[in-house]
Amino acid sequence: MLLLANEAIARGVLEAGVRLVALYPGTPSSEIGNNLTLMAPNLPNFYFEFSTNEKVALEVAGAAAVAGVRSMMVCKGPGLNVAADPFFSLAYVGVRAGMVIVVADDPSMWSSQNENDSRY
Repeated sequence: MLLLANEAIARGVLEAGVRLVALYPGTPSSEIGNNLTLMAPNLPNFYFEFSTNEKVALEVAGAAAVAGVRSMMVCKGPGLNVAADPFFSLAYVGVRAGMVIVVADDPSMWSSQNENDSRY
């Protein structure tokens, strides 16, 4: 099976037993949400939302993980800056279930308004 990276991430959600995904859409991560939108109605005990902003997406996914539910949050590189407050709070408080934070960077600014590279 050949998948694009964003499709593989969406499939990984299913295979890892993630039960909640909160996402703020934006290229280059939009396809993750597009794929999950199509899959969500057919998945029992699965919740997916396009959040108001990145901070809200991380708070929703973080609350699920604190409550013991596997979760994932998705945003663009600059969006992690927007979600910095709950990001650091979660690191301090800790979670009781697995939580993945997907940050889709665009280091050459092919589809973003500014350049962010979270590898450094």
